[in-house]
Amino acid sequence: MFLHIFEMQLGSAIALDLLLGDPRWFPHPVRMMGWVCARLEVIFREIFMNKRLAGMVTVLAVIIICLGVTFFVLWLAGLFSPLLAEGMAIFLLYTSIAAHDLIRHSKAVFDALQKEDETGLRAARQAVSMIVGRDTAELDRPGVIRATVETVAENMVDGVASPLFYAVLGGICASFTNASPIIMAALGAIGYKAINTMDSLFGYKNEQYLDFGWAAARLDDGVNFLPARLSGLLLVPAAFCLGIDGKNAFFTFLSDRRNHASPNSAHSEAAVAGALGVQLGGTSIYFGQPVIKPTIGQKKRELVDTDILLTNRLMLAGSAIVVIVLLCIRRLMI
Repeated sequence: MFLHIFEMQLGSAIALDLLLGDPRWFPHPVRMMGWVCARLEVIFREIFMNKRLAGMVTVLAVIIICLGVTFFVLWLAGLFSPLLAEGMAIFLLYTSIAAHDLIRHSKAVFDALQKEDETGLRAARQAVSMIVGRDTAELDRPGVIRATVETVAENMVDGVASPLFYAVLGGICASFTNASPIIMAALGAIGYKAINTMDSLFGYKNEQYLDFGWAAARLDDGVNFLPARLSGLLLVPAAFCLGIDGKNAFFTFLSDRRNHASPNSAHSEAAVAGALGVQLGGTSIYFGQPVIKPTIGQKKRELVDTDILLTNRLMLAGSAIVVIVLLCIRRLMI
């Protein structure tokens, strides 16, 4: 058979994300993870005076609970039918992927920018504020575009590449046990999303979370280490496939992929900046204070609104190549 069953199941999860995204009415697992994180933070801050220790215990407890609940649900479904368990695993895997939402939110910014008056810019600032952590109220048009391009490029890793990386890794691990590959894939993706959610909630370098969020931030850096580098590298052939500057994407990836405080964020951003021939990074405003970041890429031209759409295409093409490479590795290992 040209496609293995696992590959078709993984493809089904990806297709569900591309078609449906994250319906707002649905109780998404990540929202449930956020609820668990918030409750455990309160509990362990009261139990442990040492903030770093409280954060470490919270991280461990959240991972155990999220994986434990996922395993129990899939095991319970398996008592009724193995097909039901695998169907639920596909569904859980689908909820861990965020390509559709990245495209939807960034397209909302692009659509707002098509209105040429000040109303369009205000709408674009509001739209981009939904997907970035920086202050957007004073962004000019190029600033809005830059923020959107950076967000799509960076979130290709934790929204698409990393959950799929750990899903395929789970599928590989299943080959050494009697477990279903797609169930192990769901556990891998959910485990990753638990870590990434904790980093989103606790990984701030402020007085409240500098110590408490240390463990969550370091663990998130660790689990994204390989996917971030793989994403940046594979955006190069994606650029060639789309007929844009793959050569410059490669050399910018090599030269600027460390130009960020985070050890993982600049890899995909550097490849995108090189492919587009634009400059990302630089100064941004957070909580009213300017934060100066190194620039990424060479400014061969100014950013334009269509760069948002092109970045989305790069993200999709790069993600597709990431999946193909991961599945090829799995075939070689099983």
